[in-house]
Amino acid sequence: MSFNIALSGINAINTELNTISHNIANAGTFGFKSSRANFASMYAGTQPTGTQVSSQTQSIEIGGGVLTTGRGMDASIQGRGFFVTRDTSGAEVYTRVGIFDTDNQGYVVDSFGRRVQGYAAVPGTTTLGALGDLQVATGQIPAQASSTLSYVGNLSADWSIPTVAPFDPTDPQSFNGSLVSVVYDSLGVQHSVTQYFVKTGDNQVTVHYSFDGATHATTTVLDFDTSGQLVAPAGAVPLALGTPTGAAPLDINVSYTGTTMTAGEATTSTNSADGYASGTFLGVQLSADGSVLAQYSNGIKQSIGTIAIATFPAENQLVQISDTAWTTSAESGAALYSTPGSGMAGQLTPGALEQSNVDMTSQLVNLMSAQRNYQANTKVISTENEMMRALMQAV
Repeated sequence: MSFNIALSGINAINTELNTISHNIANAGTFGFKSSRANFASMYAGTQPTGTQVSSQTQSIEIGGGVLTTGRGMDASIQGRGFFVTRDTSGAEVYTRVGIFDTDNQGYVVDSFGRRVQGYAAVPGTTTLGALGDLQVATGQIPAQASSTLSYVGNLSADWSIPTVAPFDPTDPQSFNGSLVSVVYDSLGVQHSVTQYFVKTGDNQVTVHYSFDGATHATTTVLDFDTSGQLVAPAGAVPLALGTPTGAAPLDINVSYTGTTMTAGEATTSTNSADGYASGTFLGVQLSADGSVLAQYSNGIKQSIGTIAIATFPAENQLVQISDTAWTTSAESGAALYSTPGSGMAGQLTPGALEQSNVDMTSQLVNLMSAQRNYQANTKVISTENEMMRALMQAV
């Protein structure tokens, strides 16, 4: 019986050595989680029969170190959760390895070619779309005509009413200040809109406009209260700029919300219009909120979606597979999907990767302990063998 007990110990230690060697071999593997072999005694009724490795415990909850890479499509998860990918068979695979890129079809993929899952962006809203493959438009994006122009600033209450009248854009004595804004037509051609500010009364400024140097007929009266806060107009001012050559009619809404009229210098804090020229795809990068941003040569960054993070009721019951990944089991429970930093999902750190959580010192100590235990079990077999030889010689 002692032969079999010692043999069970050797077999169990061999399994433990496999676990330790696997941990050591993956000490440099991004996103790897170490495991531990758990021994359990065996009995046949009340008769001891040895030991066995009854289970393997994963250390998924222990985070690895963070390696800063500076690469725009690298990311690590700080806390719970896994990146969600789909392999070529369509099966979901979960990983902590955040090495991403785009393939020749524009799909966001991980370093093993699996398609990364996320919530598609819904243009014009902050609403998340359906969960699925994330795909980037890798060609050229068309131009978008400007539709809004925002101006926020302080129009000085110290201004005097100009002595030169009527307003003449060629005579600086007929206005108190001016500002040039860039807008785009439907072909992506740049145009200039100039605003001329003329103080026309106490707490009142009249705005004149020109488009590409030509005076525009529209004027806007800005009224302020005794505290210098804008009271009229309450909304945006429509400005029909005409039809540029070959393009669609260009109409924009000018907003002055937030503009003040107080003492001191005239200042500008916001002068921006939407719209842009056409642009060529340059690349993608990840944001801390999980957004995948496509970058174009015209300076535009468009979110094509948000990377999904999966958490599980019992993540240590996930099944490890090749390529530093996991799949679900009946014990792990179904995946719970969210975005980085929401619910139980950890925060995302762009430009960084999670390193292996293998503690090399502990593994080497475990290795020496396993060696000692292995030698002790072989000693039992050797001793039993000597006793049997002595018995046979005595017969």
